[in-house]
Amino acid sequence: MALIPGGLYEIGYEGSQAHIADGEGPVRQIEINAFLMDRFCVTNQDFAVFVAATGYKTEAERLGWSFVFHTDVRPSARRDVLSARLPGAPWWRAVRGAFWRRPEGRGSHITGRERRPVVHVSWNDAQAYAVWKGKRLPTESEWEAAARGGLSGAIYPWGDELTPNGHHRSNTWQGIFPDADVAEDGYAGTAPVDAFEPNGYGLFNMTGNVWEWCSDFWSANWHMAATDATRKNPQGPNDGIDHVIRGGSYLCHASYCNRYRVAARTRTGADSSLCHLGFRCAADVANAHEI
Repeated sequence: MALIPGGLYEIGYEGSQAHIADGEGPVRQIEINAFLMDRFCVTNQDFAVFVAATGYKTEAERLGWSFVFHTDVRPSARRDVLSARLPGAPWWRAVRGAFWRRPEGRGSHITGRERRPVVHVSWNDAQAYAVWKGKRLPTESEWEAAARGGLSGAIYPWGDELTPNGHHRSNTWQGIFPDADVAEDGYAGTAPVDAFEPNGYGLFNMTGNVWEWCSDFWSANWHMAATDATRKNPQGPNDGIDHVIRGGSYLCHASYCNRYRVAARTRTGADSSLCHLGFRCAADVANAHEI
């Protein structure tokens, strides 16, 4: 884990790329305590150790299916595609038997992908893992402060250009979404958790690759009023339906999602699992000796 210094951080974004309805703004100053953040997303190997030790079954396993991006569905799994669809996102397929060990459904596996992020994990699954490790999920404010890597006001963890000097710094979609990812960044699908350079705090893949769960309930406006609750170690709303996810994924493209930015945010239900959704953990500095 990396130590993220306590202090004042400027978070939020109101520039031309902002999704206003998501509540990316206002740009605001918050105060947070020092904390620890995983340098990498939780990997398939990490999660396998957890499952072997506890016998845990993910919600996707218990439900019997999970959502897989249409171009990722294995030919051997096409007969397992169910009729369920996500409104406004016809490229998702509900695939019977898809879960973290079989991320593209029947015939897929994680052999050779031990260092890639575990996917098809719900918020509840991520919580269970974090508790087992003696850690927790980061708050949304902690996540953004850590993702910025010490840079104030930057769009990405490394600055304001997506590909500085033509150099890819994250795993996103290149090509025509949603049918052809030409993988100019070197990866179609997930990348290893240590791919690309880390940010200024030594954290890898804070944008792109997989979405990451935060602890907070979702609200598009809770954080807008300047109060002690929203500006000093913000924890998010006390209740809600969905939880915040951050960072974008390998499926994000400027023509559709463009949420591979440090201030971008969206949400999904606590029981949701998808092939581009993972997590990393945080911890209080006081608990460092226990981890």
